[in-house]
Amino acid sequence: MAMDKRAMIGARIAREFKDGDYVNLGIGLPTEAANYIPEGIQVIFQSENGLLGAGPKPPEGKEDKDMINAGGGYITCLPGASFFDSATSFAIIRGGHIDATVLGALQVDQEGNLANWLIPGKMVPGMGGAMDLVTGARKVIVAMEHCDKYGNSKILKQCTLPLTAKGKVNLIITDMAVMEVSPEGLLLLEIAEGLSIDEVVNATEAELIIPERVNTF
Repeated sequence: MAMDKRAMIGARIAREFKDGDYVNLGIGLPTEAANYIPEGIQVIFQSENGLLGAGPKPPEGKEDKDMINAGGGYITCLPGASFFDSATSFAIIRGGHIDATVLGALQVDQEGNLANWLIPGKMVPGMGGAMDLVTGARKVIVAMEHCDKYGNSKILKQCTLPLTAKGKVNLIITDMAVMEVSPEGLLLLEIAEGLSIDEVVNATEAELIIPERVNTF
């Protein structure tokens, strides 16, 4: 049976991590990555609410109400995990000790700008730790569905919503494609199995640079 979109994106995100990386996962879809860490790779997940060494989502019925991530989702902790206060947690982020962060987005554009915290006129919980993560982490990965619920591209020539960060995104992973923000523009690296390059281009408002070889995932 084929993977659903969330699982497919999570599995592709996990391939970006290297053994020994310290990684922060944003709330929602990015947390899927914790369930697909390749065998033989150790990744240490950090959560803003004060945990280093988070594990995958617990099986249904095994949830611990005290073991949650920054978004309130249930998590587990691995042997050797440590707990600390939020001040220490943000010192880790601001001090440049996080190798990569994976964040969800409302919009991202071809210049690496990110909008993920506010839709004017709608109630939202706020930016959270994203503004620290985009400046403190060495690599910023955006993970999201390629289009919104109306079929509109979320990968634009220029973001129209209030920005979280300007020019900080390095890589975009969606259910349709993997794209790198390069100095020349948005480079199409991979497309989802079963899709054509034309389908990805037609679903993307941003201009894509198409290399001679585009792999599938």
